Amino acid sequence: MKSLIQYFIRYSINANVLVFLVFIFGWFGLKSMKTTFFPVNEDRNATIQITYPGASPEEMEEGVVLKIEDNLKGLSGIDRVTSKSSENFATIQIEVLKHYDSDRVLADIKNAVDRINSFPVGMEPPVIFKTEGLTFVVDLPSVAILI
Repeated sequence: MKSLIQYFIRYSINANVLVFLVFIFGWFGLKSMKTTFFPVNEDRNATIQITYPGASPEEMEEGVVLKIEDNLKGLSGIDRVTSKSSENFATIQIEVLKHYDSDRVLADIKNAVDRINSFPVGMEPPVIFKTEGLTFVVDLPSVAILI
């Protein structure tokens, strides 16, 4: 360590060049760094929304949701299926396994729902989409300063 310090004292130009190179490489590294306010992460959730005007929650569950859930049971790449039925409306949340392509699983889900031909009369076509959530990179809690 002592010899390194003596070298840079003896050859001060080399020390200046080294500092300059570290600064230049740091500047280019900083400029090429990708930064976003919201992190880029692939969401692995799909949602099916069903609207059936005038239907009770029981009718939604028995006439629509259970049929869709039965058709989704045979699909590969699905981790968990949760549903919620309410009056005139039902929502089915589908979580995709990590090592599966979520777009391909979404296409399989759409095909499985399209194969059902015994939906009740008056029901609107199901809306199937991939949910995309935005999360913050860092959450800094606010701190109250008491005087």
